[in-house]
Amino acid sequence: MEERTDHPMELQSFPCCGKTKERSKKEHSDLQNRLKRIEGQVRGIQGMLEKNAYCTDILMQVAAVNAALNSFNKVLLASHIRTCVADQIRAGDDAIIDELVATLQKLMK
Repeated sequence: MEERTDHPMELQSFPCCGKTKERSKKEHSDLQNRLKRIEGQVRGIQGMLEKNAYCTDILMQVAAVNAALNSFNKVLLASHIRTCVADQIRAGDDAIIDELVATLQKLMK
């Protein structure tokens, strides 16, 4: 596998594995809304830092962002298992199981 040398926060024109997934408008909208709320929370933390907020207050907001990201991951992972993984298993492609296990291992670090 080729190592990526770009900044991890840069938007990519294609996924790292070369696969894509078409999502329903509702799923896409729901995921986008979650990310926009998280982005707002992160901007709030930046504002707190600019205003010299107390450390524990900032830490509590960071914990809230982490919880929101974990929730985002749970929703996306559930969708992935119900659609991508299930479809590939039904099609006889058991390699998706190894991919899922590797993904779960990375998420649980």
